[in-house]
Amino acid sequence: MKVTVNRKDLNDALAIAAGASSVRTALPVLASIQIKAANGGLTLTGCDGEMWAQATCHAQIDDEGTVCVQQKLLSDVSNQLPEGEVEISLEGTQVFLRIGVSEWKLMAYPADEFPPVPEVSPAGSLNLKFGQLTKGLGSVMYAVSDDTSRPVLTGVLFTYDGESLTLVATDTHRMAVHKVSQEGIGSQVTAIVPEKALRIIRSLHLGMDDTITIGLEENRLIVDIGSAKLVSQLLVGQYPNWERVVPSEYTRVWTMDRDELSVNIKRAMILARDSANRIRFSGQGEKIVISARSEDKGEAKEEVAMVSKNGDVDIAFNGRYVIEALNALEGEGVRAEMTESSRPAILRPTDSEDTFCVVMPMAMG
Repeated sequence: MKVTVNRKDLNDALAIAAGASSVRTALPVLASIQIKAANGGLTLTGCDGEMWAQATCHAQIDDEGTVCVQQKLLSDVSNQLPEGEVEISLEGTQVFLRIGVSEWKLMAYPADEFPPVPEVSPAGSLNLKFGQLTKGLGSVMYAVSDDTSRPVLTGVLFTYDGESLTLVATDTHRMAVHKVSQEGIGSQVTAIVPEKALRIIRSLHLGMDDTITIGLEENRLIVDIGSAKLVSQLLVGQYPNWERVVPSEYTRVWTMDRDELSVNIKRAMILARDSANRIRFSGQGEKIVISARSEDKGEAKEEVAMVSKNGDVDIAFNGRYVIEALNALEGEGVRAEMTESSRPAILRPTDSEDTFCVVMPMAMG
C-alpha cells in the first residue's frame, strides 16, 4: 500500500473514524484504525465491537492495500504533522508516514482481523435538518449518564409518534427534554441511541440546512452521508417513564437573565466544589441570593435580580447541573418553576416550551 493524502483531509476523516475506536480493550485490533486505499480514495474505519464509523477522503493511490494502525498513536502523530501532503506506505510490518523531512514508523496490525462493517436494512427512518438534530442533541446530551451499570441511561431516547420527535436524557439527578414538532419526518420509532454514536453524528461535515437520514432496524442504527458512514448497536432495555418525573404543576416561578445567573453560579462554585457542588438559592422579593460554603475555605454570596411569582423559597441544587442546563438553553431569559424545596424544579427558556430540564434538589446542608 502506498498513498498520498492531504494532511487536513486525513485529520478530518480520522476524527470521525476514531470516534468509534475502543480505548479500553483486550483486542488490539479494536483500538486500531483500519486504513484502506482503493478506488481513488482513502477510507478510515474505527470499531469498538458494537459501533463502526467510517470516513473517506480523496487521495492519490500508487498501490492499493489495507492495514490497521493503533488509533491513538495515529491521531497523535497526524495532529502534530505540518500542513501538506502526507505519504502513507506499508513496508513489511510497519506503516510509514512521511511529510517533508518528517518520518514516522508505526507498527502495523493485520487488516483481516478487523471486524467488517455490517449490512443494515432499516425498517424505519427519521429525516430532518442537520441543524434541527444538532440543536436537539445539544439540548439534552449533557444529562446522559456515565453509569455503565445502567446502560439504557448512557444514551438518548428518541421517540417519534408521527407528529413530534422527543429527545430525552437523564442520569437520575437531572433530566433534559427537547421536542421537535413536525409531521412527516419519518416512521414511528422508539430507540435509545448511545451517546458515543451521537457524538460522531454531531461531528459529521454537513450544513445546518442539509437533511440527515437516520435509518433504524430492530437493534441497529445507520447514518450514511456518502463521505462518512456510521453503524451502531442501539441500547436495549426499558427506558424510565420520563413523563412521570416532570412535575405536573408548580406554584412558584423565578424569571431571570440566563447569562447573569450563570456567571454568579460559576463564582459561587469556587467554594461549592468542596461541598458536592451544593449551591443554595434563596428567593427574597425581587432577588435571588446565591450562596455556597466550604468548611475549610469560607463562604460566598451573590445576588441575581428576578421577576418573582410567589418566589420566596429556599432550595439547593448541584451548581454544575444548573450551569450545564443553562448552557444548553437558548435565549436571554430563563424560568425556574418550583413548588417547594424538597421537590424537583423545571428550568426552561422564557420564550420556548420545547426544551427544558428537570433538576432534583439537594439537601440544604
